[in-house]
Amino acid sequence: MQNYRSLKVWGKAHEIVLKVYAASRNFPKEETYGIRQQLRRAAVSIPANIAEGCGKNNQKEFAHYLNISLGSANETEYYFILTKDLGYLNENDFNELTRLISEIKAMLISLIIKIRNEL
Repeated sequence: MQNYRSLKVWGKAHEIVLKVYAASRNFPKEETYGIRQQLRRAAVSIPANIAEGCGKNNQKEFAHYLNISLGSANETEYYFILTKDLGYLNENDFNELTRLISEIKAMLISLIIKIRNEL
């Protein structure tokens, strides 16, 4: 078990959740229970699964939860593309969020590889 708050990837993932909430605040009202909710859920899943994985008893389980986080990061990235194409997300927010999600994905992949090499 380890402290998830000490992981840089968790900090970046938490940061993107806050940015997603801010950026999606102005989505159309009809998207309250649609894309906005799906985007937020996917983004929250990234740091939540990192945190849950840190509470597991072994590195294999931790790597499993990191893989779930990676899947959620890919889902989140798709929602960025979709909401930009629908005109809900402006270009600046899209560029910043896409840059950040790419960093998070790279960090998750590196951590997964590191853990797997230690097994």
